[in-house]
Amino acid sequence: MTGAVFTAPAQRIDHERMVRAHAAAARALNVTASGSFVWGWQGRTLSRRADRYWLRLLCSPLEKEGGHLWEGTATAQAALPRGVPRPALHHVLDWTAGEHAYQAELTEYVSTRPLEARGPVLTREVDLPDAWWRDLKKALAHTSTTPTSRISVRQGWVDKSFRRFLGIPPVQITATQTGHGDLHWANITGPPLVLLDWEGWGRMPAGFDAGLLHAYSLTCPATARRIRQEFHSTLNSPEGRVGELVAVGQLLQVAHRGGHPELATPLRLHAASLTGVAVPRA
Repeated sequence: MTGAVFTAPAQRIDHERMVRAHAAAARALNVTASGSFVWGWQGRTLSRRADRYWLRLLCSPLEKEGGHLWEGTATAQAALPRGVPRPALHHVLDWTAGEHAYQAELTEYVSTRPLEARGPVLTREVDLPDAWWRDLKKALAHTSTTPTSRISVRQGWVDKSFRRFLGIPPVQITATQTGHGDLHWANITGPPLVLLDWEGWGRMPAGFDAGLLHAYSLTCPATARRIRQEFHSTLNSPEGRVGELVAVGQLLQVAHRGGHPELATPLRLHAASLTGVAVPRA
């Protein structure tokens, strides 16, 4: 992985295969896709507007079909309360072709654009009204109490990764709650607030979502300060500090693999400020 993570596939054959599969999904669901192509993580997803809907195509190798990410949007639709603003899911279509499995999700089209179009990392300060921040905290609070057996962050990752990426012994996750799991600026609109892309939702350490959003904002100090202000009771608690360390550690792993290079130095400095230990040169 190098540089940007929301990109089209590197290989032309994969690019063309995804475009064909997206067109096939549109035909099968009887919608007409239009507008710009929107690529997701390393070309794994491809989305476009389709009439009054949003058509998102997910692809994986055949042997990795199904599972946590594959089922995320549908399970979120069924489980999350109405107080959590998110696009309604209308149809899901699964199929396989050759060595690949595909899933097409037809969801409500959200006219309000994400606050960051080019990727998860905030590239400019955002001046959002107090009401928007209240809505975000309310949405995360509603999510946090939603029962689910889905696990998004595991103790095993902490045990394996903390020394390598944070330079400290593993901590124990003692307080968990339900969260979004991928709370960054390309998954948030506003105002009004809508939370997009629920494929990774599930149980996670308290403070993980707030810590992740803060980490993705380190390049914009005023916004980062606002997040710490709004979520101070969570991030300053012992349990919330654990969740924030896990979120920062996961992003340090992404940076180690070449993702989000603009975030690498701020992340290292922030991690050191939390732990009092310099981040290892992995």
